Amino acid sequence: MTQLTDSRRGPLLAAALTAAERGWHVFPLRPGGKLPALHGERTCPRTGPCGEGHRKWEQQATTNPDRIRAAWSRTPFNVGIATGPSGLLVIDLDTPEHKGSSDAPDGAATFGALCERAGHAVPDTYRVRTASGGTHLYFTTPPGIRMTNTQGTVADSVDTRAWGGYVVAAGSTTPAGTYEALCGSVVAPLPSWLQSILQPAPKPSQAPSVAVVGQTSRYADVALADETRSVASAQVGEREAKLFRAARALGRFVAWGDLPRHVVEQALQAGGEAAGLSAAECRSTLRSALDWSIAHNQTRRATA
Repeated sequence: MTQLTDSRRGPLLAAALTAAERGWHVFPLRPGGKLPALHGERTCPRTGPCGEGHRKWEQQATTNPDRIRAAWSRTPFNVGIATGPSGLLVIDLDTPEHKGSSDAPDGAATFGALCERAGHAVPDTYRVRTASGGTHLYFTTPPGIRMTNTQGTVADSVDTRAWGGYVVAAGSTTPAGTYEALCGSVVAPLPSWLQSILQPAPKPSQAPSVAVVGQTSRYADVALADETRSVASAQVGEREAKLFRAARALGRFVAWGDLPRHVVEQALQAGGEAAGLSAAECRSTLRSALDWSIAHNQTRRATA
């Protein structure tokens, strides 16, 4: 097992300060590891930053160079970046080995296929090779948008880190290897088509306290017609994302019994093909998006 020595403090301190200069909020990870090095709530001394109550790693992450120097001058901590406070969304492309199975899909391959179906190249942005051989793609999030972590929402073996998550910064070292920046320092804005996939489908407006089955069905029928028209009129570059978003939005009506799944699939399949997508592309997108939406919308809104 690799042992970090005092000689590592300088580069790790530099990595922490470099990240902070970019406005990224950093906090210490255990030397040679990926877990936070800060105390837990049970052992919180209720002093210093925790004087008014326990502060977790996301709350203690900082861009203050004095605090960073004080922490990293004592111990060769690895560097964690709290993605939410930093205004970042990081896409984590895992390798099959990282998933614990050689049969698992490769995150880079599935993400590349998704980009191709959506009519876009893989985004050119700051990226880091992880110690396990995966890749982190860094994006800035739109102002005022609070995005959260996801797992498998974008594609198989493709996770994201935003509010509530963190990534290991370039320069950090684990027994498996070093996190290494692979290209230039420019972080691209999160593409709108990716944002539309990552943001949950809009929740339906609050239903009246007395609901009538006919009213519910009518609402679902209108939603189906609107989403189908939106997909059919989608332009090149947004077709895949619009189809995905429409299936997510309509899947809840399937889960609630308002619309049969085959009706939704047939309508959106026709809309997607009318927009120029192939039949196979439509089927693949619809299957994954509807499966996710149905699984996550089992609880129906309250009715009398």
